[in-house]
Amino acid sequence: VISLRGVSFSYHTLPVLEQIDLDIMEGEFLGIVGPNAGGKSTLLKLMLGELEPHQGRVEVFAQRPHKNRNRIGYVPQYPNFSKSFPITVEQVVLMGRLGLHPQQSWLSQLIPGRYTAADYEAAQKALHEVEAGSLAQRQIGSLSGGQLQRVLLARALAGTPEVLILDEPTANIDMRTDEMVQRVIRKAFSKSTVITIAHRLNTIID
Repeated sequence: VISLRGVSFSYHTLPVLEQIDLDIMEGEFLGIVGPNAGGKSTLLKLMLGELEPHQGRVEVFAQRPHKNRNRIGYVPQYPNFSKSFPITVEQVVLMGRLGLHPQQSWLSQLIPGRYTAADYEAAQKALHEVEAGSLAQRQIGSLSGGQLQRVLLARALAGTPEVLILDEPTANIDMRTDEMVQRVIRKAFSKSTVITIAHRLNTIID
C-alpha cells in the first residue's frame, strides 16, 4: 500500500532521512520508534504527500501520495488548526469525510447542508467509538488535551480509511484516554493497515 525507494529529505542543509527503502503491505501494523528529531514525523509527512522527497520516490497505492489522501486516516501529533476557530467537534469530525464524494469539490462539501446523511452517521459513529459522543456540539477550543486527541482520532476514523497513520497517539494524555486509544487502534487493525509513531518501544508492544 505504501512504497518508498531511495527517499532522502533535508531541512535546509540538515539531512533528516537518507536513502530510505520501505514497503508497507496491506494489513500490516508498522511501529516507528526513535528519539525526538529523528525524522519519524517527517517520514509520515512524506507518505501523506505533505512534503516532497529531495531524492527518491514515494507511492501510496501505486500513485503519488496526494492522489490517495482520501484513503488514509491521519492523527497528527499537534493539531494544525487554531483552537480559537469557531467550529464544533462534529464539524471537525465531518472533515474526515472530505474527498469521499468525487462528484463534489472539497470546498462545496464544507458548505452547510452539503454533507450527506451517511456522512453525519459516520461522524456520530466515530465519535461514539472514541467515547466522545457527548462532545459533538462543543466548540473545539473548549476541549482538554485528551478530549481533543479523541476528536482527532474520530476525524481519522470517520472516513473508514484503508490506512490509519498515527503520530504519537498516546503522548500527553491520561491513562483512561490512553487505554481507549489503544483499544480503538486494535479494532482498526482488524480492517486497516496501521502505522504509528512512538518514542518508546513499550508503547508499540502494548
